[in-house]
Amino acid sequence: MLIGVAMPDPATIALGVCGVLLVILLFALRNQRRRARLIRRRFREMEGEEQRMFSFLNDLGHAIESEPSPSVLSRIIVDGIDKVVKARGGAVYFLGQGNTFLLPSYISEDCPPLIGIPVEVRKKAERDPRALESHIRLSRVTVDEGILGYCLAVGEAIHVHDVKSHPSFRDAFTRYTDDVAALLSPLRHAGKDLGVLVVARRHEDGVFSDNDFTVFRSAAEQSSFAIGNARIHREAHEKRAMEGELQNAREVQRILLPQEDPVVAGFRISGTNLPARIISGDYYDYIDLGGRRVGIAIADVSGKGVPAGLLMAMCRSALRSVAPGRESPSEVLGAVNRQLFPDIREDMFISMAYGILDETSGRLTMARAGHDPALWFRRDSGTVELLRPPGLALGVDGGTVFERVTRDQTVELEPGDCVLLHTDGVREAVDANDEEFGMERLSEVFRLAAPLGAEAVLRRIQEELRQFTGEGPQMDDVTLVAIEKKR
Repeated sequence: MLIGVAMPDPATIALGVCGVLLVILLFALRNQRRRARLIRRRFREMEGEEQRMFSFLNDLGHAIESEPSPSVLSRIIVDGIDKVVKARGGAVYFLGQGNTFLLPSYISEDCPPLIGIPVEVRKKAERDPRALESHIRLSRVTVDEGILGYCLAVGEAIHVHDVKSHPSFRDAFTRYTDDVAALLSPLRHAGKDLGVLVVARRHEDGVFSDNDFTVFRSAAEQSSFAIGNARIHREAHEKRAMEGELQNAREVQRILLPQEDPVVAGFRISGTNLPARIISGDYYDYIDLGGRRVGIAIADVSGKGVPAGLLMAMCRSALRSVAPGRESPSEVLGAVNRQLFPDIREDMFISMAYGILDETSGRLTMARAGHDPALWFRRDSGTVELLRPPGLALGVDGGTVFERVTRDQTVELEPGDCVLLHTDGVREAVDANDEEFGMERLSEVFRLAAPLGAEAVLRRIQEELRQFTGEGPQMDDVTLVAIEKKR
């Protein structure tokens, strides 16, 4: 017996299908609206992120124009990037001198720890919470330590999802226990490592997205450029300031040199100083000793630049304080040496020649403290002799040996005779082939120029030096003093 099954009415079937389709359509519309809301929210987030990035770059540009200090620029960068990627905090560490340590330039107030904490510091922090903060803000980090050193070593931006699990924290005595994620980037400019930039979030704040990392990496590149340019501007400013100070020092030093040659009856005396640098280590001086006598000094401080210039000024002051009332040049040099010796560094000394010219007798009495010998042109024979009384350089010995070794030499100048005092910058001048001007050439130039007078001697030697050295730089200070007895 067949049992009949009632077939649904076609209208009912159509109605059911329509219902299912309607449900599907409603779900599709709901999902589409949800996706639209997500897209709009994500667009607003991206728009806000873009606006924050623009604001950061704008603030960074204004900061560079004001030439901020490294710590101020670090603060602007960290606080700005914190806002862009919504981090909890961050820090900038710069490489210290020698590039062996990273030193904190700025750590934001709420920044989670970014370095390992020694066990003893953690124990101390249990009693005094300030110990932990003090350790974090004052500690320097070796370039091979922790995530900071790791970032510097790999040379590119990194995203560390869990700092405590990073392989760079393996030292049992320096632990990291906080739940922190971090974005790090090396700071580089013109191929040179400057330091490390890092921002961080605690896990409770949520993770950094791939887009956060991309934005951070771009901001770090801009920060590197800003820091590098700020350093260049700061160094240029410091250089200009230093050059200005050196020019002022040069003016002071120029005042310490004779402003004019002395007038001595029966003699013509002429001197000049040609510094190789802004500050000269050479020195010459004239001292009125009374009784128709004049002291004539020339000196050369070892080394160059500011230290040599300062020692030269000390030497001038000492000489002027001890020369009056002393008849013997060697005695004067001994007194100068005793004054200067305690204050001269072991790697410095002063060579000096000091003479007393008596215009009444025509005698020149000289002493040398390790200085180049003077040249004496004798008109009656047309020859040049060396005046080389024995003596040690100033600053080599405290006094006893110096005074025993240093002796006077007296010569009586005849009409037409000329004596030349000079520093070693003359004979040590070199040409393009590194050949020295030398004592023999200096003696010959002096022999030919001496009959023309003291001023002519200085002009001729300077001309010969210029022709000899050509376009090459002057390597050392040149100082000359010529003493001519009138005919």
